[in-house]
Amino acid sequence: MTEDKKHIILKTENLSIGYNSKTEKTLVASNINIELNKGKLIGLIGANGIGKSTLLRTLTKVQNPLKGEIFINDTALKKYSALDLAKVMSLVLTEPITSKNLSVFELVALGRQPYTNWIGNLSKEDIEITNRAISQVNINHLKDKKCFELSDGQLQNVMIARALAQDTDLIILDEPTTHLDMYHKAYILKLLQKLVKETNKTILFSSHEINLAIQLCDNLIVMTDTDVVSDAPCNLITKGTFENLFPKDLIAFDEQTGSFRVKK
Repeated sequence: MTEDKKHIILKTENLSIGYNSKTEKTLVASNINIELNKGKLIGLIGANGIGKSTLLRTLTKVQNPLKGEIFINDTALKKYSALDLAKVMSLVLTEPITSKNLSVFELVALGRQPYTNWIGNLSKEDIEITNRAISQVNINHLKDKKCFELSDGQLQNVMIARALAQDTDLIILDEPTTHLDMYHKAYILKLLQKLVKETNKTILFSSHEINLAIQLCDNLIVMTDTDVVSDAPCNLITKGTFENLFPKDLIAFDEQTGSFRVKK
């Protein structure tokens, strides 16, 4: 096994994603071959409705692929039990949390569930890991607050801390900057970038903040109508990948600045 192969956390082989019903099969995207390397920040981008959430749901075993394979640490995703998967992958979803009466510490500590006994008692190690996750996300001042007291940005930080407390190789976030203003969108993505460098974990997130993702990510997965490609942002710019991401009537990609702009 080569050194590069040792550092691949997740990969897909000829993956097709979509939906199966009793009467028909709906194909969203096919021939997806991507690799997520250890210690990288990876953004998943594309136009609205292109299938980003479908891809994330498939990668996280929420729904089955139509075809192909997904591997995490060289083991097929379909072979993982729910408990074993929770020890290698943690999720931060966009759905409203149902436990807002919990304190910040209590919610972050839920990340330790895959490791606690059947009663759910926290060991000394669990408490230490929970406190470390809270510190890594810079929310010590919120530790004793109830979650219903938090702003959307603060709550998103808490959910990231919970994923860190779960202590997995891979963290996947679905639209972590939804409902946040421009400053807090940048803050969350800069935080993810910092956490990757500090923890050497792999973080994959979907986002509509394409300009920020181009600036901050090590790699991008770009979904278009015709294919799914993955590469470093600078290489994607050179290849002209962003030129056809959106219709050309309103916005255009500026290769000089590496960002989208509104046409005059």
